[in-house]
Amino acid sequence: MSTETLKETVTEKRLYDYQIKDLNRIFDVMEEESDDFNLLYQLPTGGGKTVIFSEIVRRYIEKHNKKVVILTHRIELCKQTSNVLSGFNVKNKVINSKVKTLPDQDDYQCFVAMVETLNNRLSDKDFELKNVGLVIIDEAHYNSFRKLFKFFENCFILGVTATPLSSNIKLPMKDNYDKLIVGDDISTLIKNGFLANADVYHYDVGLTTLKIGINGDYTVKSSEALYTNTLMQSKLLTAYEELAKGKKTLIFNNGIYTSKEVYYTFKKAGYDVRHLDNTSSKQERKDILKWFKNTSDAVLTSVSILTTGFDEPSVESIILNRATRSLTLYFQMIGRGSRIYKDRTTFQVIDLGNNIARFGPWNQPVDWNHIFKYPDLYLENIVDDESLERDFVYIMPDDLKEKFKKSESLEFDVKEEYKDVIGSGKKSFTVIERSIEQHSKICIENSEDVYEARDLIKLLQDEIAYRIKQYCYCIMNSTQNYKDWLFEEYNRKLRISFNGKF
Repeated sequence: MSTETLKETVTEKRLYDYQIKDLNRIFDVMEEESDDFNLLYQLPTGGGKTVIFSEIVRRYIEKHNKKVVILTHRIELCKQTSNVLSGFNVKNKVINSKVKTLPDQDDYQCFVAMVETLNNRLSDKDFELKNVGLVIIDEAHYNSFRKLFKFFENCFILGVTATPLSSNIKLPMKDNYDKLIVGDDISTLIKNGFLANADVYHYDVGLTTLKIGINGDYTVKSSEALYTNTLMQSKLLTAYEELAKGKKTLIFNNGIYTSKEVYYTFKKAGYDVRHLDNTSSKQERKDILKWFKNTSDAVLTSVSILTTGFDEPSVESIILNRATRSLTLYFQMIGRGSRIYKDRTTFQVIDLGNNIARFGPWNQPVDWNHIFKYPDLYLENIVDDESLERDFVYIMPDDLKEKFKKSESLEFDVKEEYKDVIGSGKKSFTVIERSIEQHSKICIENSEDVYEARDLIKLLQDEIAYRIKQYCYCIMNSTQNYKDWLFEEYNRKLRISFNGKF
Protein backbone atom coordinates (compact mmCIF):
# COMPACT_ATOMS: atom_id res chain seq x y z
CA MET A 1 0.00 0.00 0.00
CA SER A 2 1.50 3.37 -0.97
CA THR A 3 1.75 6.23 1.52
CA GLU A 4 -0.91 8.15 -0.41
CA THR A 5 -3.42 5.30 -0.21
CA LEU A 6 -2.59 4.84 3.45
CA LYS A 7 -3.24 8.53 4.07
CA GLU A 8 -6.67 8.22 2.53
CA THR A 9 -7.65 5.13 4.53
CA VAL A 10 -6.69 6.57 7.90
CA THR A 11 -7.57 10.24 7.64
CA GLU A 12 -10.64 9.72 9.78
CA LYS A 13 -8.34 8.27 12.45
CA ARG A 14 -6.17 11.40 12.56
CA LEU A 15 -2.79 9.98 11.60
CA TYR A 16 -0.27 12.71 10.83
CA ASP A 17 2.42 12.59 8.16
CA TYR A 18 5.23 11.81 10.62
CA GLN A 19 3.16 8.94 12.09
CA ILE A 20 2.50 7.50 8.64
CA LYS A 21 6.21 7.77 7.77
CA ASP A 22 7.18 5.81 10.92
CA LEU A 23 4.43 3.26 10.36
CA ASN A 24 5.81 2.52 6.91
CA ARG A 25 9.34 2.19 8.27
CA ILE A 26 8.09 -0.36 10.82
CA PHE A 27 6.27 -2.36 8.13
CA ASP A 28 9.39 -2.32 5.95
CA VAL A 29 11.31 -4.06 8.76
CA MET A 30 8.46 -6.56 9.16
CA GLU A 31 8.69 -7.37 5.44
CA GLU A 32 12.48 -7.71 5.44
CA GLU A 33 13.09 -9.58 8.70
CA SER A 34 12.09 -13.01 10.00
CA ASP A 35 8.84 -13.65 11.90
CA ASP A 36 10.69 -13.83 15.24
CA PHE A 37 12.47 -10.45 14.91
CA ASN A 38 12.43 -8.00 17.88
CA LEU A 39 12.09 -4.34 16.85
CA LEU A 40 12.10 -1.28 19.12
CA TYR A 41 10.41 2.01 18.14
CA GLN A 42 11.06 5.33 19.89
CA LEU A 43 8.75 8.35 19.82
CA PRO A 44 8.54 11.17 22.42
CA THR A 45 5.73 11.32 24.98
CA GLY A 46 2.75 13.01 23.33
CA GLY A 47 3.79 11.88 19.84
CA GLY A 48 0.84 9.45 19.60
CA LYS A 49 2.41 6.01 20.03
CA THR A 50 -0.96 4.34 20.82
CA VAL A 51 -2.54 5.74 17.65
CA ILE A 52 0.40 4.49 15.57
CA PHE A 53 0.45 0.97 16.95
CA SER A 54 -3.37 0.73 16.72
CA GLU A 55 -3.10 1.39 12.98
CA ILE A 56 -0.25 -1.15 12.81
CA VAL A 57 -2.58 -3.72 14.44
CA ARG A 58 -5.38 -2.94 11.99
CA ARG A 59 -3.12 -3.30 8.96
CA TYR A 60 -1.29 -6.34 10.30
CA ILE A 61 -4.51 -8.29 10.92
CA GLU A 62 -5.84 -7.33 7.49
CA LYS A 63 -2.67 -8.45 5.76
CA HIS A 64 -1.57 -11.55 7.69
CA ASN A 65 -4.84 -12.83 9.12
CA LYS A 66 -3.06 -13.50 12.42
CA LYS A 67 -3.80 -12.18 15.90
CA VAL A 68 -2.04 -9.50 17.91
CA VAL A 69 -1.27 -9.25 21.61
CA ILE A 70 -0.61 -5.85 23.21
CA LEU A 71 1.13 -5.78 26.59
CA THR A 72 1.04 -2.90 29.07
CA HIS A 73 2.14 -2.57 32.70
CA ARG A 74 -0.83 -0.58 34.02
CA ILE A 75 -4.56 -1.32 34.03
CA GLU A 76 -5.36 2.28 32.91
CA LEU A 77 -3.18 1.78 29.83
CA CYS A 78 -5.11 -1.42 29.00
CA LYS A 79 -8.41 0.47 28.95
CA GLN A 80 -7.03 3.43 26.99
CA THR A 81 -5.42 1.12 24.41
CA SER A 82 -8.60 -0.95 24.06
CA ASN A 83 -10.65 2.21 23.40
CA VAL A 84 -8.23 3.48 20.74
CA LEU A 85 -8.21 0.05 19.03
CA SER A 86 -12.02 0.08 18.92
CA GLY A 87 -11.79 3.48 17.23
CA PHE A 88 -9.70 1.74 14.54
CA ASN A 89 -12.41 -0.95 14.19
CA VAL A 90 -10.16 -3.61 15.71
CA LYS A 91 -12.25 -6.13 17.65
CA ASN A 92 -10.28 -6.54 20.88
CA LYS A 93 -10.60 -8.01 24.34
CA VAL A 94 -8.86 -6.97 27.58
CA ILE A 95 -7.46 -9.93 29.51
CA ASN A 96 -7.74 -8.72 33.09
CA SER A 97 -7.74 -10.57 36.43
CA LYS A 98 -11.40 -11.59 35.90
CA VAL A 99 -10.64 -13.42 32.64
CA LYS A 100 -9.60 -16.96 33.59
CA THR A 101 -10.38 -18.73 30.30
CA LEU A 102 -10.85 -17.69 26.66
CA PRO A 103 -13.60 -19.86 25.13
CA ASP A 104 -14.51 -16.93 22.82
CA GLN A 105 -10.99 -16.12 21.58
CA ASP A 106 -11.92 -16.78 17.94
CA ASP A 107 -14.30 -13.78 18.13
CA TYR A 108 -11.38 -11.36 18.65
CA GLN A 109 -8.44 -10.23 16.52
CA CYS A 110 -6.45 -8.57 19.29
CA PHE A 111 -5.90 -9.02 23.03
CA VAL A 112 -4.75 -6.33 25.44
CA ALA A 113 -3.25 -7.50 28.72
CA MET A 114 -1.18 -6.52 31.72
CA VAL A 115 2.15 -8.31 32.02
CA GLU A 116 1.54 -10.01 35.36
CA THR A 117 -1.99 -11.14 34.47
CA LEU A 118 -0.95 -12.65 31.15
CA ASN A 119 2.14 -14.26 32.65
CA ASN A 120 -0.05 -15.97 35.27
CA ARG A 121 -2.55 -17.15 32.65
CA LEU A 122 0.04 -18.45 30.17
CA SER A 123 1.94 -20.25 32.94
CA ASP A 124 -1.24 -22.24 33.45
CA LYS A 125 -1.12 -25.11 30.92
CA ASP A 126 -4.87 -24.89 30.16
CA PHE A 127 -4.65 -21.30 28.92
CA GLU A 128 -3.43 -20.76 25.38
CA LEU A 129 -3.48 -17.92 22.87
CA LYS A 130 -3.73 -19.28 19.33
CA ASN A 131 -2.52 -17.92 16.00
CA VAL A 132 -0.63 -14.91 17.44
CA GLY A 133 1.81 -13.35 14.95
CA LEU A 134 2.60 -9.95 16.47
CA VAL A 135 3.23 -8.84 20.05
CA ILE A 136 3.35 -5.10 20.82
CA ILE A 137 4.90 -3.97 24.09
CA ASP A 138 3.92 -0.50 25.32
CA GLU A 139 6.39 1.38 27.60
CA ALA A 140 8.97 -1.24 26.58
CA HIS A 141 11.74 0.18 28.78
CA TYR A 142 10.16 -1.59 31.78
CA ASN A 143 11.83 -4.94 32.23
CA SER A 144 8.81 -6.83 33.51
CA PHE A 145 8.01 -7.79 29.88
CA ARG A 146 11.03 -10.05 29.46
CA LYS A 147 9.40 -12.93 31.31
CA LEU A 148 6.75 -13.18 28.56
CA PHE A 149 9.14 -13.45 25.62
CA LYS A 150 9.37 -17.24 26.07
CA PHE A 151 5.65 -17.61 25.29
CA PHE A 152 6.00 -15.74 21.98
CA GLU A 153 9.26 -17.10 20.56
CA ASN A 154 7.92 -17.34 17.00
CA CYS A 155 6.22 -13.93 16.95
CA PHE A 156 7.39 -10.56 15.66
CA ILE A 157 7.87 -8.37 18.75
CA LEU A 158 7.49 -4.59 18.53
CA GLY A 159 8.54 -2.63 21.62
CA VAL A 160 7.36 0.99 21.84
CA THR A 161 8.88 3.60 24.18
CA ALA A 162 9.72 7.31 24.49
CA THR A 163 13.08 6.42 26.04
CA PRO A 164 14.96 3.31 24.82
CA LEU A 165 17.00 3.02 28.01
CA SER A 166 16.19 0.09 30.30
CA SER A 167 14.73 0.79 33.75
CA ASN A 168 17.15 -1.84 35.05
CA ILE A 169 20.82 -0.98 34.46
CA LYS A 170 21.78 -4.68 34.53
CA LEU A 171 19.37 -5.59 31.70
CA PRO A 172 20.11 -3.37 28.68
CA MET A 173 17.48 -3.17 25.92
CA LYS A 174 19.98 -4.15 23.22
CA ASP A 175 19.91 -7.66 24.75
CA ASN A 176 16.19 -8.01 23.92
CA TYR A 177 15.80 -6.01 20.71
CA ASP A 178 17.62 -6.45 17.39
CA LYS A 179 17.09 -2.94 16.02
CA LEU A 180 15.88 0.54 17.00
CA ILE A 181 13.79 2.89 14.83
CA VAL A 182 13.86 6.51 16.07
CA GLY A 183 10.89 8.79 15.34
CA ASP A 184 10.81 12.60 15.12
CA ASP A 185 12.49 14.29 18.08
CA ILE A 186 10.86 16.68 20.55
CA SER A 187 12.11 19.89 18.89
CA THR A 188 10.78 18.75 15.48
CA LEU A 189 7.38 17.91 16.98
CA ILE A 190 7.33 21.35 18.67
CA LYS A 191 8.35 23.12 15.45
CA ASN A 192 5.59 21.34 13.50
CA GLY A 193 2.95 22.18 16.12
CA PHE A 194 2.43 18.69 17.58
CA LEU A 195 3.91 19.38 21.04
CA ALA A 196 3.94 22.42 23.33
CA ASN A 197 7.28 24.04 24.19
CA ALA A 198 8.61 24.26 27.74
CA ASP A 199 9.44 27.50 29.58
CA VAL A 200 12.01 26.29 32.09
CA TYR A 201 12.89 27.74 35.50
CA HIS A 202 15.33 26.21 37.95
CA TYR A 203 16.39 26.80 41.53
CA ASP A 204 19.69 25.69 43.04
CA VAL A 205 19.27 22.71 45.35
CA GLY A 206 22.07 21.03 47.32
CA LEU A 207 21.81 17.32 46.49
CA THR A 208 25.01 15.99 48.05
CA THR A 209 23.07 14.42 50.96
CA LEU A 210 21.17 12.16 48.54
CA LYS A 211 22.11 8.47 48.41
CA ILE A 212 22.02 6.34 45.25
CA GLY A 213 20.18 3.01 45.52
CA ILE A 214 20.83 -0.29 43.73
CA ASN A 215 18.57 0.70 40.83
CA GLY A 216 20.90 3.64 40.07
CA ASP A 217 18.48 6.35 41.22
CA TYR A 218 18.21 8.27 44.51
CA THR A 219 16.72 6.38 47.45
CA VAL A 220 13.30 7.44 48.68
CA LYS A 221 14.65 7.68 52.26
CA SER A 222 17.41 10.20 51.42
CA SER A 223 15.05 12.18 49.14
CA GLU A 224 12.40 12.39 51.86
CA ALA A 225 14.99 13.65 54.36
CA LEU A 226 15.95 16.49 51.99
CA TYR A 227 12.58 17.43 50.48
CA THR A 228 10.49 17.37 53.68
CA ASN A 229 12.72 19.85 55.51
CA THR A 230 11.32 23.32 56.13
CA LEU A 231 13.80 25.04 53.83
CA MET A 232 12.86 22.89 50.82
CA GLN A 233 9.12 23.12 51.53
CA SER A 234 9.31 26.91 51.66
CA LYS A 235 11.49 26.96 48.51
CA LEU A 236 8.79 24.94 46.71
CA LEU A 237 5.98 27.21 47.91
CA THR A 238 7.97 30.34 46.97
CA ALA A 239 8.69 28.91 43.50
CA TYR A 240 4.99 28.16 43.01
CA GLU A 241 3.92 31.62 44.19
CA GLU A 242 6.53 33.40 42.05
CA LEU A 243 5.89 31.46 38.85
CA ALA A 244 2.87 29.16 38.83
CA LYS A 245 0.23 30.68 41.08
CA GLY A 246 -3.23 30.26 39.56
CA LYS A 247 -2.00 27.73 36.98
CA LYS A 248 -3.08 24.09 36.88
CA THR A 249 -0.03 22.48 38.48
CA LEU A 250 1.30 18.95 38.77
CA ILE A 251 4.02 18.33 41.39
CA PHE A 252 6.23 15.21 41.22
CA ASN A 253 7.89 13.93 44.41
CA ASN A 254 10.09 11.00 45.37
CA GLY A 255 8.19 9.52 48.34
CA ILE A 256 4.69 9.49 49.80
CA TYR A 257 5.72 11.34 52.95
CA THR A 258 7.15 14.21 50.86
CA SER A 259 3.99 14.44 48.77
CA LYS A 260 1.83 14.57 51.91
CA GLU A 261 4.07 17.30 53.38
CA VAL A 262 3.63 19.27 50.13
CA TYR A 263 -0.14 18.80 50.46
CA TYR A 264 -0.11 20.23 54.04
CA THR A 265 2.20 23.11 53.05
CA PHE A 266 -0.10 24.17 50.19
CA LYS A 267 -3.30 23.57 52.19
CA LYS A 268 -1.97 25.76 55.02
CA ALA A 269 -1.14 28.49 52.48
CA GLY A 270 -4.78 28.39 51.31
CA TYR A 271 -4.43 26.64 47.93
CA ASP A 272 -6.80 24.10 46.37
CA VAL A 273 -4.59 21.00 46.54
CA ARG A 274 -4.91 17.18 46.50
CA HIS A 275 -2.42 14.35 47.07
CA LEU A 276 -2.30 11.11 45.09
CA ASP A 277 -0.14 7.99 45.45
CA ASN A 278 -0.32 4.29 44.64
CA THR A 279 -2.10 3.51 47.92
CA SER A 280 -5.10 5.65 46.86
CA SER A 281 -8.21 3.59 46.06
CA LYS A 282 -9.55 3.39 42.49
CA GLN A 283 -12.44 5.66 43.45
CA GLU A 284 -10.20 8.24 45.16
CA ARG A 285 -7.95 8.31 42.10
CA LYS A 286 -10.94 8.72 39.79
CA ASP A 287 -12.44 11.53 41.89
CA ILE A 288 -9.14 13.39 42.25
CA LEU A 289 -8.34 13.21 38.52
CA LYS A 290 -11.87 14.43 37.71
CA TRP A 291 -11.40 17.34 40.14
CA PHE A 292 -7.99 18.08 38.59
CA LYS A 293 -9.47 18.13 35.09
CA ASN A 294 -12.27 20.53 36.06
CA THR A 295 -10.40 22.92 38.40
CA SER A 296 -8.46 25.66 36.62
CA ASP A 297 -6.04 26.45 39.49
CA ALA A 298 -5.76 22.90 40.86
CA VAL A 299 -2.51 21.77 42.49
CA LEU A 300 -1.97 18.00 42.41
CA THR A 301 0.98 16.55 44.32
CA SER A 302 1.87 12.95 43.54
CA VAL A 303 4.48 10.18 43.67
CA SER A 304 5.55 8.67 40.29
CA ILE A 305 2.01 7.31 39.74
CA LEU A 306 1.22 9.89 37.04
CA THR A 307 4.40 9.52 34.98
CA THR A 308 2.77 7.06 32.54
CA GLY A 309 -0.76 6.34 31.41
CA PHE A 310 -1.98 9.75 32.54
CA ASP A 311 -3.07 12.28 29.99
CA GLU A 312 -4.41 15.67 31.08
CA PRO A 313 -3.59 18.22 28.35
CA SER A 314 -4.86 21.17 30.44
CA VAL A 315 -1.82 20.98 32.78
CA GLU A 316 -0.01 24.32 32.64
CA SER A 317 2.84 23.87 35.10
CA ILE A 318 5.01 20.87 36.00
CA ILE A 319 7.08 21.09 39.20
CA LEU A 320 9.91 18.59 39.61
CA ASN A 321 10.10 18.56 43.41
CA ARG A 322 12.66 15.79 43.27
CA ALA A 323 15.99 14.87 41.75
CA THR A 324 16.40 11.85 39.51
CA ARG A 325 19.29 10.14 37.72
CA SER A 326 16.81 8.43 35.37
CA LEU A 327 16.63 10.00 31.90
CA THR A 328 13.38 8.08 31.31
CA LEU A 329 11.71 9.54 34.38
CA TYR A 330 12.96 13.03 33.47
CA PHE A 331 11.28 12.82 30.06
CA GLN A 332 8.13 11.22 31.45
CA MET A 333 7.58 13.88 34.12
CA ILE A 334 8.07 16.85 31.78
CA GLY A 335 6.12 15.09 29.01
CA ARG A 336 2.97 15.25 31.13
CA GLY A 337 2.71 18.95 30.26
CA SER A 338 3.72 18.79 26.61
CA ARG A 339 0.34 18.08 25.00
CA ILE A 340 -1.07 20.92 22.87
CA TYR A 341 -4.22 22.26 24.56
CA LYS A 342 -6.68 24.61 22.81
CA ASP A 343 -4.57 27.59 21.68
CA ARG A 344 -1.83 27.09 24.31
CA THR A 345 1.53 26.18 22.78
CA THR A 346 3.77 26.49 25.84
CA PHE A 347 3.84 25.05 29.34
CA GLN A 348 6.01 25.66 32.36
CA VAL A 349 8.61 23.48 34.07
CA ILE A 350 9.97 24.41 37.51
CA ASP A 351 12.97 22.29 38.41
CA LEU A 352 13.86 21.84 42.09
CA GLY A 353 16.24 18.93 41.61
CA ASN A 354 19.04 20.16 39.28
CA ASN A 355 17.57 17.79 36.65
CA ILE A 356 17.87 20.20 33.72
CA ALA A 357 21.52 20.86 34.60
CA ARG A 358 22.12 17.09 34.66
CA PHE A 359 20.29 16.01 31.49
CA GLY A 360 20.21 19.21 29.44
CA PRO A 361 17.10 20.95 28.07
CA TRP A 362 14.07 18.67 27.60
CA ASN A 363 13.76 19.59 23.91
CA GLN A 364 17.42 19.14 22.91
CA PRO A 365 18.23 16.30 20.46
CA VAL A 366 19.20 12.97 22.04
CA ASP A 367 21.25 10.33 20.21
CA TRP A 368 18.96 7.42 21.10
CA ASN A 369 20.77 4.98 18.81
CA HIS A 370 24.01 5.60 20.68
CA ILE A 371 22.30 5.22 24.09
CA PHE A 372 20.61 2.02 22.85
CA LYS A 373 23.92 0.52 21.71
CA TYR A 374 26.11 1.77 24.60
CA PRO A 375 23.86 2.23 27.67
CA ASP A 376 26.75 1.61 30.09
CA LEU A 377 28.77 4.42 28.58
CA TYR A 378 25.81 6.78 28.90
CA LEU A 379 25.11 5.82 32.52
CA GLU A 380 28.77 6.14 33.52
CA ASN A 381 28.83 9.71 32.21
CA ILE A 382 25.79 11.04 34.07
CA VAL A 383 26.95 14.22 35.83
CA ASP A 384 27.47 13.79 39.57
CA ASP A 385 25.87 16.10 42.13
CA GLU A 386 29.04 17.79 43.30
CA SER A 387 29.94 18.85 39.74
CA LEU A 388 26.39 20.15 39.21
CA GLU A 389 26.57 22.25 42.35
CA ARG A 390 30.08 23.49 41.58
CA ASP A 391 29.01 24.71 38.14
CA PHE A 392 25.74 26.29 39.25
CA VAL A 393 25.59 30.08 38.93
CA TYR A 394 23.00 31.92 40.99
CA ILE A 395 21.20 34.67 39.08
CA MET A 396 18.95 36.93 41.09
CA PRO A 397 15.39 36.86 39.65
CA ASP A 398 14.21 40.14 38.09
CA ASP A 399 11.34 40.67 40.55
CA LEU A 400 13.85 40.34 43.40
CA LYS A 401 16.28 42.80 41.77
CA GLU A 402 13.37 45.26 41.76
CA LYS A 403 13.37 45.17 45.59
CA PHE A 404 17.04 46.31 45.57
CA LYS A 405 16.75 48.89 42.80
CA LYS A 406 18.24 51.73 44.89
CA SER A 407 21.61 49.97 44.98
CA GLU A 408 24.17 50.68 42.27
CA SER A 409 25.47 47.10 42.11
CA LEU A 410 24.28 43.75 43.43
CA GLU A 411 27.34 41.80 42.26
CA PHE A 412 29.64 39.84 44.54
CA ASP A 413 31.99 37.17 43.20
CA VAL A 414 33.05 34.77 45.97
CA LYS A 415 35.85 33.13 43.97
CA GLU A 416 37.41 36.47 42.97
CA GLU A 417 37.16 37.77 46.55
CA TYR A 418 38.82 34.56 47.80
CA LYS A 419 41.75 35.02 45.39
CA ASP A 420 42.14 38.62 46.57
CA VAL A 421 41.94 37.72 50.27
CA ILE A 422 44.47 34.86 50.04
CA GLY A 423 46.74 36.93 47.76
CA SER A 424 46.91 39.71 50.36
CA GLY A 425 47.63 37.26 53.21
CA LYS A 426 44.33 37.69 55.06
CA LYS A 427 42.24 34.94 56.68
CA SER A 428 39.88 33.16 54.30
CA PHE A 429 36.89 34.04 56.56
CA THR A 430 37.34 37.64 55.41
CA VAL A 431 35.43 36.58 52.27
CA ILE A 432 32.34 35.83 54.38
CA GLU A 433 32.73 39.11 56.30
CA ARG A 434 32.91 41.06 53.02
CA SER A 435 29.89 39.21 51.69
CA ILE A 436 27.84 40.02 54.84
CA GLU A 437 28.98 43.66 54.51
CA GLN A 438 27.78 43.82 50.88
CA HIS A 439 24.40 42.22 51.72
CA SER A 440 24.02 44.55 54.71
CA LYS A 441 24.72 47.58 52.49
CA ILE A 442 22.09 46.71 49.86
CA CYS A 443 19.47 45.91 52.54
CA ILE A 444 20.06 49.25 54.27
CA GLU A 445 20.01 51.18 50.95
CA ASN A 446 16.59 49.75 50.12
CA SER A 447 14.87 50.03 53.53
CA GLU A 448 13.30 52.76 55.63
CA ASP A 449 13.88 51.01 58.96
CA VAL A 450 15.45 47.94 60.58
CA TYR A 451 12.25 45.86 60.18
CA GLU A 452 12.20 46.39 56.42
CA ALA A 453 15.89 45.52 56.24
CA ARG A 454 15.27 42.27 58.14
CA ASP A 455 12.43 41.41 55.78
CA LEU A 456 14.83 41.80 52.86
CA ILE A 457 17.18 39.22 54.44
CA LYS A 458 14.42 36.60 53.98
CA LEU A 459 14.51 37.25 50.23
CA LEU A 460 18.28 36.70 50.08
CA GLN A 461 18.34 33.15 51.52
CA ASP A 462 18.99 31.45 48.17
CA GLU A 463 21.85 33.79 47.38
CA ILE A 464 23.33 33.40 50.88
CA ALA A 465 23.22 29.59 50.55
CA TYR A 466 24.88 29.87 47.12
CA ARG A 467 27.69 32.12 48.39
CA ILE A 468 28.35 29.79 51.32
CA LYS A 469 28.56 26.82 48.98
CA GLN A 470 31.03 28.68 46.74
CA TYR A 471 33.12 29.66 49.77
CA CYS A 472 33.18 26.05 51.03
CA TYR A 473 34.50 24.88 47.62
CA CYS A 474 37.25 27.48 47.87
CA ILE A 475 38.38 26.38 51.35
CA MET A 476 37.72 22.70 50.50
CA ASN A 477 35.47 22.11 53.47
CA SER A 478 32.08 20.95 52.26
CA THR A 479 30.77 19.04 55.29
CA GLN A 480 27.06 19.61 55.76
CA ASN A 481 27.51 20.51 59.45
CA TYR A 482 29.94 23.30 58.61
CA LYS A 483 27.67 24.66 55.85
CA ASP A 484 24.67 24.61 58.21
CA TRP A 485 26.59 26.36 60.97
CA LEU A 486 27.94 28.99 58.55
CA PHE A 487 24.46 29.63 57.13
CA GLU A 488 23.06 30.30 60.63
CA GLU A 489 26.06 32.43 61.59
CA TYR A 490 25.85 34.45 58.35
CA ASN A 491 22.18 35.25 58.96
CA ARG A 492 22.82 36.17 62.61
CA LYS A 493 25.70 38.54 61.71
CA LEU A 494 23.69 40.07 58.87
CA ARG A 495 20.76 40.81 61.23
CA ILE A 496 22.95 42.50 63.84
CA SER A 497 24.81 44.48 61.15
CA PHE A 498 21.79 46.82 60.95
CA ASN A 499 22.10 47.94 64.60
CA GLY A 500 22.56 51.68 64.86
CA LYS A 501 22.35 52.15 61.07
CA PHE A 502 18.82 53.65 61.00
